Amino acid sequence: MAAMIQPGSTIGIIGGGQLGRMLAIAAAQLGYRTAIYAPETSGPAADVSSRWVRGDYDDLDALHAFAQSVDVITYEFENIPVAPLEALRVPLAPHPRALATAQDRATEKAFVQAIGGRPAPWAVVNGREDLDAAVAQIGAPAILKTRRFGYDGKGQARLKDAADADEAWASIAWEPAVLEGFVRFEREFSILIVRGADGTTLTWDPVLNVHEDGILALSTVPVALPEATVAAAKALAAKIVAELDYVGVLAIEYFDTAEGPVFNEMAPRVHNSGHWTIEGAVTSQFENHIRAICGLPLGSTALAAPRVEMRNLIGSQAGDWDLILSDPAAHLHLYGKGQARPGRKMGHVTKLFFD
Repeated sequence: MAAMIQPGSTIGIIGGGQLGRMLAIAAAQLGYRTAIYAPETSGPAADVSSRWVRGDYDDLDALHAFAQSVDVITYEFENIPVAPLEALRVPLAPHPRALATAQDRATEKAFVQAIGGRPAPWAVVNGREDLDAAVAQIGAPAILKTRRFGYDGKGQARLKDAADADEAWASIAWEPAVLEGFVRFEREFSILIVRGADGTTLTWDPVLNVHEDGILALSTVPVALPEATVAAAKALAAKIVAELDYVGVLAIEYFDTAEGPVFNEMAPRVHNSGHWTIEGAVTSQFENHIRAICGLPLGSTALAAPRVEMRNLIGSQAGDWDLILSDPAAHLHLYGKGQARPGRKMGHVTKLFFD
């Protein structure tokens, strides 16, 4: 990243889901226009952006044309091809090397280990015999995860013991995978860090996360964690963004264990566990991401209330919008999606507590 991107410029966002929607809202508040590039005909970000360009993520010609119409590009999710992005001749943040690292669980874990982080015990599984060897090495219970494209509990299978290997291998469609050993932990938490174009880094308070059926259900701040655990988690986050020369917001999920934080995974983008920052922090993750990719000074990540709670609205839960709004303290965000399918994130609600 070089020169500052002036307000009034156009930010290109690859992906048109709810994260793109909230990025576009934050961009508009700072005086930027946004253009969306996605393969769908529309999506949640269409309602709040100035332009929607339909194109496949691997269509290099279409991506080049899109890039020529914007001043800087970012992305709202990580399951997009890296090579076409690397070929673009327009400022792009975060750098595609962050995507390449996070898209492959084996690459991600090896990278984190190399810089001093500690993931759960793991082994690469490229075939059925590898799975037997991995179970013998790591033990069971364990969880088998596809190396690529798994999210919200998808692409995963649990093994109670070695007898489950055949079923687990088939359930992930025999895709290249990693086997992860179970970790005894007290809680799951995430660290959100933002790194500016000048290398300045800030973190928000650690976030306690509760998952249901593999999907984030509830995030709360602050969380009671040992000081040494928080320090180690933030230190690893700082190493990651420095090593990747990262610009923008990055989220890292951890397990809180008696031996300290265990790295689970990272997301090179704004993240569901940071939605609370819209009302709950002085500067939201979305605004700070826009500030970072445009070369602007970063905003304070301090809490705006002593306690903040963000609850995802999954499937039909979003239909209770009238009941939710009967609470005058509730901040409701609906994403403008169509059918409320089971397991689909339709919105979220945030509450700030001052007592």
